[in-house]
Amino acid sequence: MSRPDPATVDPEKLDRLGEVAVRIGLQLRRGQDLVMTAPMAALPLVRRITEHAYKAGAGLVTTFFADEELALARYRFGADESFERAPAWLYEGMGKAFEGGAARLAIAGDNPLLLSDQDPAKIARANRANSMAYKPALERIVNFDINWTIVSYPNPSWARVVFPDDPEDVAVAKLADAIFAASRVDQADPVGAWREHNARLHARTAWLNEHRFQALRFTGPGTDLTVGLADGHLWQGGASTAKNGIECNPNIPTEEVFTTPHALRVDGHVRSTKPLSHQGSLIRDIEVRFEAGRAVEVRAAQGEEVLSKVMDTDEGARRLGEVALVPNSSPISQSGLLFYNTLFDENAASHIALGQCYSKCFQGGAEMTPDQVQAQGGNKSLIHIDWMIGSGQIDIDGIGQDGGTVPVMRQGEWA
Repeated sequence: MSRPDPATVDPEKLDRLGEVAVRIGLQLRRGQDLVMTAPMAALPLVRRITEHAYKAGAGLVTTFFADEELALARYRFGADESFERAPAWLYEGMGKAFEGGAARLAIAGDNPLLLSDQDPAKIARANRANSMAYKPALERIVNFDINWTIVSYPNPSWARVVFPDDPEDVAVAKLADAIFAASRVDQADPVGAWREHNARLHARTAWLNEHRFQALRFTGPGTDLTVGLADGHLWQGGASTAKNGIECNPNIPTEEVFTTPHALRVDGHVRSTKPLSHQGSLIRDIEVRFEAGRAVEVRAAQGEEVLSKVMDTDEGARRLGEVALVPNSSPISQSGLLFYNTLFDENAASHIALGQCYSKCFQGGAEMTPDQVQAQGGNKSLIHIDWMIGSGQIDIDGIGQDGGTVPVMRQGEWA
């Protein structure tokens, strides 16, 4: 088979990434179908993943491609009323595929600034319509009904954003190397490296689950935030078992351990430590004040209008659905790069997420109904947006059931 890989992308490491996506990210089972989404530029990786999926005994592999120029054409020439619509028929089909047992794989790599010059109101309307239409499929993912994962490809348009001072071929090569290192496919035995890494993350979650903290307190420059934790919360990290019984790594790379905050018990103020790239817009220097779980004051040095519109998506969009801990010494943090991609940047720093919670982050979550999740403090929303609040200057304390405190992180490192 011909392989149209850019000369700057190492074909051996790209093949290892495809293998890791199937064997570690998905743990795809014989006879299981796979639904994949990807940018057009990621075709070389799609081909490798497809090969490894069929070698693992996949049933059918179906891929949906997106193109940046086609996305821009909608904003430049589309009728205004079209921004209230989304392809519900497509998402209904995906939902049925997941209901029938298909696995889900997304390849990230779009230009993070693609929509930066477009009308924020149109972006918000399109995002809301898309979120509502995608809900039947998304619920299967966020409720961890199926095995799913996300990996990345060094799309040239993304590489130019991360390395703006380099020629395109150099930028692509640098971004490819960074993706391969963060995904652990630059090692001789990537599958073994992932198993060791998962064991370390599981040790962290075990320690946190033993302590049963009622809240976490983040303190540092511009931040004094107390995040109450949901009743019966459960810390997760690394590989997890989906409701279909398959253990998978939802994110490649991943450095986080995470759980569900209580939607009504978040108080204080917090300042972001890295920019947030969301739907083609860059949002910098976010400052938010929470009262009784709700974001009541929101500011940003750049992209404030976009952030405000996102928070107006629904009632749950102003409340937290996730809190995650990442040491400042994580490989992604130490790379010194800003990827403009949440999959990577969230693994460089501790973070919180506005919007939908994960039901798997509860004891017995697999058997809980949405109403039971909400009764124990889980948040419900059409969105789930992570933004980074950790750094080498942030301390985190766990607040016990008796009100006592235990150091969890000091200056960004595990205490």
